[in-house]
Amino acid sequence: MSSTAIPKRVALHRSPDTASSLSSAAASASPSPLESPRQSPSSTSLSSLASDAQAREPKLLDTYGNEFKIPDYTIKDIRDAIPQHCFERSAVKSLAYFARDSAVIAAIFYLFHTYVTPETVPSLPARVALWTLYTFLQGLFGTGIWVLAHECGHQAFSTSKVLNDTVGWIGHSFLLVPYFSWKISHGKHHKATGNMARDMVFVPKTRQQYASRIGKTVEELSELLEETPFLTALNLLLQQLFGWPMYLFTNVTGHDNHESQREGRGKGKRNGYFGGVNHFNPSSPLYEAKDAKLIVLSDLGLFIMGSVLYYAGKNFGWLNLLVWYGIPYLWVNHWLVAITYLQHTDPTLPHYNPEAWNFARGAAATIDRDFGFIGRHIFHGIIETHVLHHYVSTIPFYNADEASEAIQKVMGLHYRSEAHTGWTGFLKALWTSSRACQWVEPTVGAEGEGQSVLFYRNTNGIGVPPAKLSKKSS
Repeated sequence: MSSTAIPKRVALHRSPDTASSLSSAAASASPSPLESPRQSPSSTSLSSLASDAQAREPKLLDTYGNEFKIPDYTIKDIRDAIPQHCFERSAVKSLAYFARDSAVIAAIFYLFHTYVTPETVPSLPARVALWTLYTFLQGLFGTGIWVLAHECGHQAFSTSKVLNDTVGWIGHSFLLVPYFSWKISHGKHHKATGNMARDMVFVPKTRQQYASRIGKTVEELSELLEETPFLTALNLLLQQLFGWPMYLFTNVTGHDNHESQREGRGKGKRNGYFGGVNHFNPSSPLYEAKDAKLIVLSDLGLFIMGSVLYYAGKNFGWLNLLVWYGIPYLWVNHWLVAITYLQHTDPTLPHYNPEAWNFARGAAATIDRDFGFIGRHIFHGIIETHVLHHYVSTIPFYNADEASEAIQKVMGLHYRSEAHTGWTGFLKALWTSSRACQWVEPTVGAEGEGQSVLFYRNTNGIGVPPAKLSKKSS
């Protein structure tokens, strides 16, 4: 996939002077009348008046200070640009990929179990190194299975809903993912991507929520010292290790507006432990009453897989089970969280309050990245073509490159990409986004609809400084 132009990234590390000057520039919508010569009525045309008004209109600025324009194309424009054959799904081709990944997982297990033993590899450090490699490889191909099951959930695997849900249920249950439960909540995420009130995952904290979390007032955020690299690294480690199970059990990073659930099932329920919001309870406000049987079926898949693991641990040893399945499972979780976090978290991405949100805008609030050979051939392009996936999620991954190229012509500068950075660029983005994307707020001086377009800000001196609020204004 060829690279498409995006707003220039200027990773500014602010000094105090820089911060104040940027804040002043953002707050000043127009130059002083004393600094601008006034035109006489005879020399002022309607067009020049319009351009002057446009110049005085406050600009929306992303974290790096790039100007942001709200997308104005429609989902019909997007769909019309995609060649019709890209929508075609092949059960044979999809099953072949699923069989390939499953066979590789089985082959890796057979090879290591047979040949990496004390008899064949007497050196303990060598065996530890080789089995560490095993866990990494199984984590990669396990993630590939996860992606294909995700295709099933979107009905992109084939034209048969029964086949899609059967393969998806098997693939996700194998990875301890509640297939139907996650399929339903993930579908709602696609319907509300970038919507601060309705999105289901990686909803950023507002300024007030972030301040509350660290025990500060909203006015104090712009005055805080930067977060230490150690704390950033610790937060990243916790996110990568526990982010996925925490999401399933407590809906962390999902919206917390369950009172608005149309069946009234969210009354009194909140995210967090024992708050009644999770992916396992049929009465969770993430679902409707009609979904109950599917939630139970998802739980059944987990029970079956859990029983298989219990049998393996009891009969072959719990340490063996940890190496054979447990650590690869953690690798899958790591890749899953890293991929989804970086698809929706970047200093160039906006988020919208409900009054400014629509589907086309929300789907553009995502970004394509690059993970080299692994991303393309093991993760099935989920990293490289995610923007397209949010516009048309039924397009199978093997047609996604061509379709992605097509929609970029419609999106123009609204298409966000970090193409051709490889796996090192992907991992670097984890650190960059963690440092730069702490909470979201409107651009200083934004007016009208622009007040409901939110961008990431931080206390780490990166990019546009946070707005300075007086106690009176809060």
